[in-house]
Amino acid sequence: MGLANAIDWPAEYLPGLTDNFVSNEIIVAGPTAADIWPYLADTTKWHTYYDNASDITFPDGGGPILTEGLRFSFATFGFPPLDARVTECVPPAPATPARLAWTAHQDGPPESRLDVLHAWLLEDLPGGRVRILTQESQKGAPAAELARQHPNPMLNGHQDWVDGLIRAATGATAVR
Repeated sequence: MGLANAIDWPAEYLPGLTDNFVSNEIIVAGPTAADIWPYLADTTKWHTYYDNASDITFPDGGGPILTEGLRFSFATFGFPPLDARVTECVPPAPATPARLAWTAHQDGPPESRLDVLHAWLLEDLPGGRVRILTQESQKGAPAAELARQHPNPMLNGHQDWVDGLIRAATGATAVR
């Protein structure tokens, strides 16, 4: 059985046509999408397993659970807090993968403008396995600078997030 589910990309963030794109995926046995979802959707849990997101606020109220349309702000990868909005939020259900996506922006002069879409897919697979896929497509000079670095810090940072999700959901100290 192949993996049929993928991130749904709006045209303006289509990978390959932006300044930086990273994709991280892991498939492990044990936890389910429902086990993992609370650690991803609840921003108060992020700091317990991922140290690259901080200063999370909700300028219009709401939160800390991410829901479709919710505005929030957070700092990551050394950028000042980015203004973000949840564009997709589908909790896991039987035979339905969980989906979470947000756009985030940093305004300012052209050399510091950043526009991203970060998306997640949590998919239960046969045999008691789960697939976590996260991808981010970025536009702007800071994104192009990240893409030129080897290894790409976004790729490594997002792998830390994926691995942390598994550790958090299973209580493990290391990813299998």
